[in-house]
Amino acid sequence: MGKRFDNERAKALAQCILSLETEQECFDFLEDICTVKEMEDLTQRLEVAQLLMKHKKYQDIAKETGASTATISRVNRTLMYGNDGYETVLKRIKRI
Repeated sequence: MGKRFDNERAKALAQCILSLETEQECFDFLEDICTVKEMEDLTQRLEVAQLLMKHKKYQDIAKETGASTATISRVNRTLMYGNDGYETVLKRIKRI
């Protein structure tokens, strides 16, 4: 677990997410716990990560997703120096 989230609240959230059994349960949970803007941000970052992993250019990603170059850069840094979370989930759902 990343050091920034190594606390009991984060562990409880992870356990909640791991307990979800269906896509509908996941949608329901996310809708309850996130604002519309937070969901838009999360889904945008995931799409940006997917496109970066396909070696798309920043300008093309910005045009396709509406993400700022700052967001694209932040996601890229996470891909380069993070905990491989994006890669793990995108490989599992066969998006990369």
